[in-house]
Amino acid sequence: MASPSQSSPALGAATGASNSTGNTKGSGAGSTSSAAGSGATDSATQLLTKPRLQELVREIDPTEQLDEEVEELLLQIADDFVENTVNAACLLAKHRKVPKVEVRDVQLHLERNWNMWIPGFGTDELRPYKRATVTEAHKQRLALIRKA
Repeated sequence: MASPSQSSPALGAATGASNSTGNTKGSGAGSTSSAAGSGATDSATQLLTKPRLQELVREIDPTEQLDEEVEELLLQIADDFVENTVNAACLLAKHRKVPKVEVRDVQLHLERNWNMWIPGFGTDELRPYKRATVTEAHKQRLALIRKA
């Protein structure tokens, strides 16, 4: 869990507004934090819900059913991924000495740590395409194909 000094005002919309003591002002009573060690999360703060996860699985394979433990594990992995990404983006924004997390902070973290690029967000410039180097064995195979 990020300390209050790592949080950013831009996170207020996604995680609830934070006051100076680091407490989150939730929309209702009973909000719990997954980082508190209890493992319980409020459905209002959970980004991926069990019904949505089941819908995603049905899109891939309509006959597939997930075990309860597998569902819980996938939901926890998704929550951890989002939390780690947000924390890293906050650290990048803090490093740039800006009070707000920007799209480029999230993009940089995803690209550098997960090799993920989400098109359509941030800069619309064309990304350089790295052409794979052609090995000598491949050149020989191509020469044999052309010869035949």
